[in-house]
Amino acid sequence: MALSQQRQEKTQQNFFLENELTLQYAVAEEVMQLFAPSKSLISIEAKMGVQTDTLVDDFLSAINTNSDIDFNALVETFSDSQVPINPANFDNYLDYLANNVINHSIHTSSPRFIGHMTSALPCFVRPIAKLMTAMNQNVVKIETAKAFSPYERQALAMMHRLIYNFSDEFYTEHIQNSQSTLGILVSGGTAANIIALWCARNKSLGAKNSFAGVEKEGLAAALDYYGYQGAVIIGSELMHYSFDKAADLLGIGTDGLIKIPTNGNNQIDLPALHQAVADCQSKNLHIIAIVGVAGTTDSGNIDSLLDIADIAQAANVHFHVDAAWGGPLIFSEQHRDKLVGIERADSVTIDGHKQLYLPMGIGMVFMREPYLASSIEKNASYTMRKGSFDLGKRALEGSRAGMALFLHAGLHLIGLKGYEFLIDTGIEKTQYMAAQITTMPEFELLSQPDINLLLYRYIPESFRELAVKKQLTETDNQQINRFNERLQKSQRQAGRTFISRTTKTISCLEKEISVTALRAVIANPLTTKDDIDAVLNDQIQIALDLLISDSLEATPSLA
Repeated sequence: MALSQQRQEKTQQNFFLENELTLQYAVAEEVMQLFAPSKSLISIEAKMGVQTDTLVDDFLSAINTNSDIDFNALVETFSDSQVPINPANFDNYLDYLANNVINHSIHTSSPRFIGHMTSALPCFVRPIAKLMTAMNQNVVKIETAKAFSPYERQALAMMHRLIYNFSDEFYTEHIQNSQSTLGILVSGGTAANIIALWCARNKSLGAKNSFAGVEKEGLAAALDYYGYQGAVIIGSELMHYSFDKAADLLGIGTDGLIKIPTNGNNQIDLPALHQAVADCQSKNLHIIAIVGVAGTTDSGNIDSLLDIADIAQAANVHFHVDAAWGGPLIFSEQHRDKLVGIERADSVTIDGHKQLYLPMGIGMVFMREPYLASSIEKNASYTMRKGSFDLGKRALEGSRAGMALFLHAGLHLIGLKGYEFLIDTGIEKTQYMAAQITTMPEFELLSQPDINLLLYRYIPESFRELAVKKQLTETDNQQINRFNERLQKSQRQAGRTFISRTTKTISCLEKEISVTALRAVIANPLTTKDDIDAVLNDQIQIALDLLISDSLEATPSLA
């Protein structure tokens, strides 16, 4: 009896083992099929491509900016943390994506999505993205990016030439010189700004005599050796928040970031900047860099770069320009004079995924002096060896994708004149929107746009006469602020159109106060004047609905 039971248990164990082996074999075969470059794979990939292309076409053709699903309800969809045991069926997974992710994603390419620095992309991006993903080059070193390394350097040199316009001989010498760095391609403007200030700190507090430099001995030792009481970075109060991150990471703390007030046109106050530099010098504080902004994130205004360059030069301080947004004005004959002085910057940040119309993940920092980036060079025995051509030795990031493919393609497939057209028409449409706002009693234009961002607000009817006479009190403005916040949130929830919001300081009865501003970003080539009108009219309708709702809630119930 016992022997029979043992045989039965062994048979069951063999059965389960065989099933387990069969399952493992099936999983292995299914996974390997995803990698093997075979005809069957091509067939699978082609089928996947057809299915995803349909979803892409539907997504990109949408006019509405958003679905109206409640965000908290959407969050509940993604509450399961268990990894599936076995590979999923692609069709089923695509259905999951369509129903839960794609259908509720923001239509950043919609011509009526004009509230953020994210836009429609040119059609060549999609096939090139497929090519880049398939090639899977790692641009940290030439052993994983043989052609991409000099290819990236060429694209960056093209942009460098537009900024600095040095001689042919200069670019012949430096474009493919492994000891030179004209620019570094990174994941975005934040990393670009951090790298620029990192270079500025390391160069200004570098090795000297017996001191090995801030890179090796640290900030405290560097300040002590050079006899400074501390270190600071100076720029406009409208600097991007990436400079707070840079100050933190570079060891000076956010208190070491001196933010200078701005004038009525959102530009850095030059007398205040002069005074701040003098104050720092009198206190024996080391100024790592002075930052000029070419296109503030809030309002798009551009600092007087030429004047800041003079101040930085007189103080012998690194001059960095954050041109993440406004930098592409260098392509425009009509508007590039707004950037005069940028050619004197020691470093410049430009974001490719903003007004170069490239996908997310492309930021650039450019150096006037080709050897500046050597101050942050790091080497390793297995990669990025000293003297090598490897791009990763002078960068914040290590492994990264060959995103230069998009930049290089954009510079060729759109070209100088193509980018000029995009910049010029974006600014022209922004000026149209500003002109429309000034004719509509429902709105108040808060500042004239420098380029293609503008700030305005909705004025409820009960405040319009006071607004025209400039007699709004601080209490009035607080009520208008609350209404504009509700308006912007309601517009976002409705999903037909989109405008973002920010804050702006204005004068109110001889007092400076903060007001809530609606923020328009006119950068989408697909946006027409009719779309701009539709956005404004949608806001008027939403405002009326809110006022009616408020009126009904305030009316006592007859019941």
